Amino acid sequence: MLRKVLISTVLGAIMLFVWTFVANAVFLFNLRVNMKPVFDERRVYQVLKESIVAPGHYVCNPALTSSGIFPSGEPVFAIQYSGFGHEAAGWLQIVKLPVIFVMPLIASWMLAVSSQWILSSYFRRVLFLTAIGFLFAFSAYLTKFDIGGYPLHDTLLLAAYDVVTWLLLGFVVAWRITPAAGVVAHS
Repeated sequence: MLRKVLISTVLGAIMLFVWTFVANAVFLFNLRVNMKPVFDERRVYQVLKESIVAPGHYVCNPALTSSGIFPSGEPVFAIQYSGFGHEAAGWLQIVKLPVIFVMPLIASWMLAVSSQWILSSYFRRVLFLTAIGFLFAFSAYLTKFDIGGYPLHDTLLLAAYDVVTWLLLGFVVAWRITPAAGVVAHS
């Protein structure tokens, strides 16, 4: 079983590389959802650079009304600053690289130790991993739809991206992780 897990991990990592490339280099997913341009970017950038000096997640609210409450219908802005500039893009990708292998490794292992009923059907194996992806997407993105968070459309797109990622990972991993020879599942 260890051999199946390791092979499915490598195949899953290759699939993640390909999917990430296609989604972001061909369809520009990340650019369209997480990197939208700001109108009058140079002026906004200068104000942010002068105002935000420490890494963190910031919220910019409208001024309070004379009664001491936030006015209705006024936007709330979220601002993130990691502390890095563009020069860090290359080495940060190397730091993130293990995730490309850890994710399919955990998925392969979880599937390998699941019930024989799940293992007995390719469809169930794929569905099992897709369900895990749905739970991750739900907890990671759907909770970020709020004031100063993502708008609903982007939240749903990010969640759908993660679910599709796990579905594709499921197709690959489920192909290699199969029940042990001679084991019969009981329905």
